[in-house]
Amino acid sequence: MNVQLSQALSDITGETGQAIIRAIVAGERDPQVLAAYRDRNCKKSAEEIGRALTGTWRAEHLFTLKQSLELYDFYTRQVEVCDAEIDRLYALTRPEWEAGELKPLPLKKRNSHSKNAPKNQEEIRQHLKRISGVDLSAADGIGVGVAQTVIVECGTDLSQFPKEGNFCSWLGLAPKHEISGGKVLKNKTLKTKNRAGQAFRMAAQSVKGSNCVFG
Repeated sequence: MNVQLSQALSDITGETGQAIIRAIVAGERDPQVLAAYRDRNCKKSAEEIGRALTGTWRAEHLFTLKQSLELYDFYTRQVEVCDAEIDRLYALTRPEWEAGELKPLPLKKRNSHSKNAPKNQEEIRQHLKRISGVDLSAADGIGVGVAQTVIVECGTDLSQFPKEGNFCSWLGLAPKHEISGGKVLKNKTLKTKNRAGQAFRMAAQSVKGSNCVFG
C-alpha cells in the first residue's frame, strides 16, 4: 500500500503504532488524522508520520492487516494468561518463605526495556527473591527474565558443583582446550543448548565494558 509506518516509528507495537494501526483498521485513511494519534513522547513529528502514511489503501492489504491485528491481540491475550499461570505456580513454590523488602532497581535498569521481559516484573522479582534468598535481577546485565531462567534451570542448591569451574563447565561457558604436542589448537567454548548458559551469555553481552567474557 506504500504505507511506511515502520520507517517513521522504531516500534509499531508501541503506543503510537498501535493507535494508528487500529485507526486504520477501523476505517481512517487521512494521513494527518492518523498522525494525530502520535504519542507526545514519540521522537518523530506529526508531519513526518503523516508523510509515511500516504498510501494506496488496497483492499486486500487492509484485509491482511485486519487479520494480522486480530492475531496480535489473540497472542497478546495468550501471553497474559501464561504470565498469570506462571505467577500462580510461583506462589505455590516455598510459600512459607518470606521475600523481605526489595530494594529499588538502579536507574539504568529501571529505564531499560525489553520486549521479552514479563509484564509483571515486580511480582516475579518478589517470587525469585523469596525462592532464592537474593535479588539476582539487581545484578548488572541480569534482568528479571535472565534471573528467572537461571533459577528455573539451575535451582537454588548448587552443592553438586564442587567449584565454580565445574558449574561453568556444566553451563557450557568454560573453554575447551585442544592441545597437541604442547601446542594449543583450539580454546573455545563448546556449543550448548543449556538455557542457563545462554542466559549468562546474554547477560555478559548486555554489560558494556565488562571484563567478563563467556566466549
